[in-house]
Amino acid sequence: MNRAVVLACPLLLGALACEGRARVVTNGSGSRGGERSGPFIALLDLSDGVPEQPPSGFLGIGSRGPSFDQLVREAERLGRGENLRGVLVKLGAAQIGLARTTEVGAILSTLRAKVPVFCHADDYSNGTLGLAAQGCSRVWASPASSVDAIGLAAQTVYFHRLLADDLGLDVDFLQVGRFKGAEEPFTRDGPSPEARESLEATLADMRAVWLDGVQRGRPGAAPTAPEDGPYTAQGARARGLIDDVGYFDEARAALEKTAGASRVELRLGGGAPAGVEGQLGSLLRDFAGDSFGPAPIALVRATGAISLEGAGLIGDGGGIVERKLARVLARLERDDDVKAVVLRIDSPGGSALASDLLWHQLMRIRAKKPLVASIGDMAASGGYYLASAASVVFADADSIVGSIGVVGGKIAVDHALEKIGVHAETFPGKTGDPQAAARAAYDSLFVPWDDATRARVLESMTGIYDLFLARVAEGRGIPIDRVAASAEGRIFSGRDGKANGLVDELGGLRDAVQRTRELAGLSPDARVGAADEPAGFFQTLVDDDSPSDSQKSRATATVLQRTIPAELAAFVSSVGPLASGEHAVCALAFGLTVR
Repeated sequence: MNRAVVLACPLLLGALACEGRARVVTNGSGSRGGERSGPFIALLDLSDGVPEQPPSGFLGIGSRGPSFDQLVREAERLGRGENLRGVLVKLGAAQIGLARTTEVGAILSTLRAKVPVFCHADDYSNGTLGLAAQGCSRVWASPASSVDAIGLAAQTVYFHRLLADDLGLDVDFLQVGRFKGAEEPFTRDGPSPEARESLEATLADMRAVWLDGVQRGRPGAAPTAPEDGPYTAQGARARGLIDDVGYFDEARAALEKTAGASRVELRLGGGAPAGVEGQLGSLLRDFAGDSFGPAPIALVRATGAISLEGAGLIGDGGGIVERKLARVLARLERDDDVKAVVLRIDSPGGSALASDLLWHQLMRIRAKKPLVASIGDMAASGGYYLASAASVVFADADSIVGSIGVVGGKIAVDHALEKIGVHAETFPGKTGDPQAAARAAYDSLFVPWDDATRARVLESMTGIYDLFLARVAEGRGIPIDRVAASAEGRIFSGRDGKANGLVDELGGLRDAVQRTRELAGLSPDARVGAADEPAGFFQTLVDDDSPSDSQKSRATATVLQRTIPAELAAFVSSVGPLASGEHAVCALAFGLTVR
């Protein structure tokens, strides 16, 4: 342990001799250096996306890619600056969730009211096209790019015939809530009428929000153009969806001419400094953790599937791990220097037990200081469980909220093994009772449920569902029958969620932060600090997670990430606790990714 610390010291001392400053590109040369004064163009490189919570890098050192909250903070700094003459946004071929593209577009539109904002992409998706339409003065695309203005759709994959007919597995999944649909991929070959109704209604409202944004931002485009692609760059320009076709350096040169400034500062992404501290401050934070003192507002990022111990099947940063997030929340509850908390959620749910434990800890914070939730792309099922603890809930119009319901079950392999000559026998301790073996081994993969056991499992799940309703009613301060009317697994867009009392305000992270400042009686520019940023190199050395567990988790995640489509990863992770011995989960019914 001591050797590792000593080896880190020369690198840290070397950093102290460096000057921390933004990277400056002048005259398209790509050179670094130059004066940091006078008019400039801010470059925001979003080509790696803007994830809610970027993964940690080597030895716990933070990722250099921008996170969404870093974009929000940088936009606020740019908006307050006096020498900003333009903003250049590099989108590359980024794939960004629909709700986040709406928020980014709103952020850029605020800057656009002050200076010209040029956006350039190598490929456009539905979401990034909406972002550009809303937030950019001019929209550029590379000559060989594709503009995928194709409208919104969702696909659900059904495994029932493979599991039951081809493999001979006994599939036993139960759900509480007519619209939940989480068992349907395993027990049906297509959607139930209730599941279809819920999904189609949500997609229809998300489409309306997205389409309205594109049409308002591109009034010269044909009404059918946003859903009639894909187009070449030239075809998109002819239909009024973009303004210019050219390479990134050409877009930069055009903005320099328009803005009357040739100094371009890389302010986000691509190795840009993480904040006002510049390169030095970023490196110090990486090594020492968040050691610059607490901000009056703590931002807690809750991203991914919810689990008790981080034993999810897919890795993406480990998801929301109860034992880790609970430590963060307990620290914030005790810290009198933290005056308020913003909970940023992007989660399809997961463990019902972990969700309830975290809800309780969030309610403890709410009893002492303002707690505001900001929903990103989704807060579904267990994700909404957490959001309901906030005194105020913000969501974008095209966020996904709700899915209040419970699912549980298992897949038994005994009949499939019998076909290949493998037999499993259960020996109960209680002899003479024909139900004893089925009941005592009900968690086993070798024993299907009998009717009596299935009834007991459903009874347990119903109890969890009733608790879920009660938690939402308490957190939201509304009658339980009103919660029940929007429950049973139904999902909603953020706009419909507000109409049904699941959301208080339509708005993004900026709006949530500003409301938090007001509730806490803080100044309009009170600082916000991420409470869950990577702990840093020194903390990694003493973290209580065992290396063997971490290595096994990474190995499992690597294998599954290569074999499971990205769109299914969130769904597989959210139901993963069922494979870890839990009896029920609060999870979104399907892997739903809308870009």
